[in-house]
Amino acid sequence: MLRRRLQINRTATEVNGNVVEGLPKTWEKRSVPFPPFLAEPLARLCEGKEPDDLLFADRFGGFLRRPSASNNKRPWFLTALAQAGLERLTPHDLRHTAASLAVSSRANVKAVQRMLGHKSAAMTLDTYTDLFDDDLDAVAMRLDAGGRQKNVGKAWAQRRLNEPRSAELPRNHWDRETEAEKRKWRRMGDSNPRGLAPNTLSKRAP
Repeated sequence: MLRRRLQINRTATEVNGNVVEGLPKTWEKRSVPFPPFLAEPLARLCEGKEPDDLLFADRFGGFLRRPSASNNKRPWFLTALAQAGLERLTPHDLRHTAASLAVSSRANVKAVQRMLGHKSAAMTLDTYTDLFDDDLDAVAMRLDAGGRQKNVGKAWAQRRLNEPRSAELPRNHWDRETEAEKRKWRRMGDSNPRGLAPNTLSKRAP
């Protein structure tokens, strides 16, 4: 609770009216962060419970069953939504909501992948590609803001001006070297032993 992490290391699946416990797949084992504003209400739910007790349980302390409108009874999930003043949705919609909030909070795709227990980041991108497209727009806006605050071209020019000039060669250094090489070639009886283009014999670019 101090680190605000939920450890996902067990599963509970309803099969033919019975809840079967098991182990999640390797990539589904994960640590899911939750925001600070949930720490206090979760701590209150933990009060008086044993380590193996269910945090969210039915009135008998057992697993909450999949929401159903059978037997003309209002399912527990719809009752919770009404009490919270929320529109009708499913438990799985809450998972998508968490992913949307994570992306809008600038979480990278690997972080969202680990949070949701996806096997790969590609699966996360395929599922929430529209959300990440919106995130790219936000990146562009941040780049624009950064570019307006600092002119990169001027910064590079200033850096060049501030470089020490002691290491610079004289402007006519390459010309002197070229003339010396030409004299050497003439003594060797070859006007162009390296096969250089004619324009490179007269002057080399610094």
